This record gives sequence, structure tokens and C-alpha cells, in this order.
Amino acid sequence: MEQLCVAEHRRELLAGISGSVIEIGAGTGANFPHYPESVREIVAVAPEPYLRARTATAAAEAIAPVRVVDEVADELPFENGSFDAAVSSLVLCSVADQRAVLAELHRIVRPGGELRFYEHVRAEDRRLASAQRALDLVWPHLGGGCHSSRDTLQAIADAGFVVERVRRFAFRPCMLAAPTSPHILGAARRP
Repeated sequence: MEQLCVAEHRRELLAGISGSVIEIGAGTGANFPHYPESVREIVAVAPEPYLRARTATAAAEAIAPVRVVDEVADELPFENGSFDAAVSSLVLCSVADQRAVLAELHRIVRPGGELRFYEHVRAEDRRLASAQRALDLVWPHLGGGCHSSRDTLQAIADAGFVVERVRRFAFRPCMLAAPTSPHILGAARRP
């Protein structure tokens, strides 16, 4: 999938980001090559052991120093306002409590800092949104906790972030991905 435009989405997501950044659900570290030189440090949250090992391997080749931490995103051990920016990339669909995670991100991002997000979301088309809700009865059990029908953009706003820019697009690398094809990519600021 990286070669099917995902790498380009990651570059767009991280363009112009700077300072101290926390990335939740860093996974395989696929974002690391796309961080600009203006980032002075990355704290990569990786609670799952297998993916944490992959994150650590990828961190060795990142431009900015990366500290990989074994934490969960809804209980982060950082002071209020510790980070200039937070990054959420294809992870808010699978966290157990999306509201709690976004509240934590709002807490640890400094006032004026930003949340960068790249997520699949509930469809605007009512028929697809209905299909997503029906599929979510089984999809999370098959897809590692992934929920296809979350209204993540609204959840970001409800957490207190001000959405400054968002691009909606469909990404369907194969027919099996149809329920998760609606995506958003953008930035929100903590007032």
C-alpha cells in the first residue's frame, strides 16, 4: 500500500511539521522517512510488542531522534503541553476509546500546537455509512479492532481542536477495502 499513494499521503501529512512531536500508534515506523528536518524529536507510542520492535528498527533510520515508548494513547505519562504537535496516522479507527485518546492528545499538545491526522472515516454517503455501521458488528473482531464507521473528524473537533484544514478522499487499493475507503487528511490546532 505504501506504493499506492500512501507514501504521498504521509508526506502531505507531515509537511511543515516541526519541534517536538508525539506519534501515537507508530506501527512499523512508516511515517519516519517523511518527517522534515524541522522536527527535533519524535516520541513514538507503540503499545504492541511486535509493532514496537518494528518501530524501533525503523527509528534507527529516521532523520530526527526517535524515542519509542511502551504506552497506550489514552493514558500518556507526559506533562500538559509537552509537545508542539501530535500525529495520528491510520490509528484512531482501532483505539478502544477514541474520545479518551483525543482528550489526552489535546492535553499534551501545547496551546497553539497542532494535531496532524490521516485516518479512514465514516462515509458521507448515507448508503455506505449504513453499510459501515452494519459491518462494524464484525469488522473490529476481524481487523485488529478497526471500526470503519467512526466520525473521527467530529471527534477531533469535540476534543477541543480547531480543524484548520482537511482533505477528504477515497482510497481503495482493492475491493476488500471499500468499507474503509473514505479518508481524511489534515491539521487541527489546539487553541
